[in-house]
Amino acid sequence: MTSLTKYLSMQVPQRMGFVNITREVEEAVGESGVSEGLCLVNAMHITASVFINDDEPGLHEDYKRWLEELAPFDASAQRYRHNLTGEDNADAHHKRQIMGREVVVAVTDGHLDLGPWEQIFYGEFDGRRTKRVLIKVIGE
Repeated sequence: MTSLTKYLSMQVPQRMGFVNITREVEEAVGESGVSEGLCLVNAMHITASVFINDDEPGLHEDYKRWLEELAPFDASAQRYRHNLTGEDNADAHHKRQIMGREVVVAVTDGHLDLGPWEQIFYGEFDGRRTKRVLIKVIGE
């Protein structure tokens, strides 16, 4: 079995944003030499996410609005007890929980085996600082 571990460094200037990382993940699969296997992509921070969906700007705006309705930003401790710790990012923890921590994609014939419109995204919910994404490719 062959494996490759790679880390992406992400810094989103806004509090919430989405970055298409499909190309970087596909490059890691190519670098790994794996022809048949699996690729795990994991947001290594508790206020960030990795998810798969369409790369359509309207959808991304819909996500932002929907997430803000479900878990609105509120720096006070009135809404979120987590903010009693001195943090102001309780909403970001909730948004990450909704959008998920990681994705696993099949590798077939040396490429990500994604559906026709599927792309891999990094989702940031407490931006303005550097965070990491893990890419782990395993297979033969």
